[in-house]
Amino acid sequence: MRLFILVFSVLLVACGSYKQNIMFKATEGHLPERLKQETAAAESNYKIRKNDQLTLTLYSNEGEKLIDPNPELTTPNSSTENTTTKGPTYTVDIAGVVRFPMVGEINLENLTLRQAEEILQKEYARFFKGPYVHLTCMNKRVVLLGAVGGHVVPLENDNMKLLEVLALAKGITNDAKVGNIKIIRGEQVFEVDLSTIQGFKDSNPTIMPDDVIYVEPIRRPFSEGLRDNGGVLSVLVSLATLVVVIYNAR
Repeated sequence: MRLFILVFSVLLVACGSYKQNIMFKATEGHLPERLKQETAAAESNYKIRKNDQLTLTLYSNEGEKLIDPNPELTTPNSSTENTTTKGPTYTVDIAGVVRFPMVGEINLENLTLRQAEEILQKEYARFFKGPYVHLTCMNKRVVLLGAVGGHVVPLENDNMKLLEVLALAKGITNDAKVGNIKIIRGEQVFEVDLSTIQGFKDSNPTIMPDDVIYVEPIRRPFSEGLRDNGGVLSVLVSLATLVVVIYNAR
């Protein structure tokens, strides 16, 4: 009987308060307004940084080939000068400099993609007629942790919302607390509540590159306690069985 009480007590202790897997506990409350202000300040103004991976697509004739109003412009027998160059990725080095074909080294650090495109168009104008340049940053991504599992999600555009990113990670599961989603942006932590319509309206922010999104899992103390203390419980059950067998053998 005493052994049974001991086993039951162990279960209660193991399952009573089960929060060891909860990460990023915020010291501040729900901050939808502040999060919107932070996002608005940075939205669509991504600045090129060291170690960014850029792809360069270059069109001549002001990008005529992109719209191609006359199909014969791109036929093999066409004599129209309309070249396209799409190269590999180019790394922004520790000095903020990128080395491009023909134009050499150009410092692009802290420039927006649009500003960098304008600089490159001027540089390539020395070699091509009416160059049209398109730059893409390949390593703009966010990290998802918690109930949604571990995912690295690339940002396909500059205005992706939280729900879009979650959808790309296969959405919210039944194990997720949608009322407690944390966005870690640098040294700041914002709490987002998507459990209500009003919370969705207030807190579906634009996600920025390098954000960490943590969706707190729903705690199931009993099942998780059994899982994590299964070894101890097995030993106790075995001892209890042995005691019963010995007692009955008398």
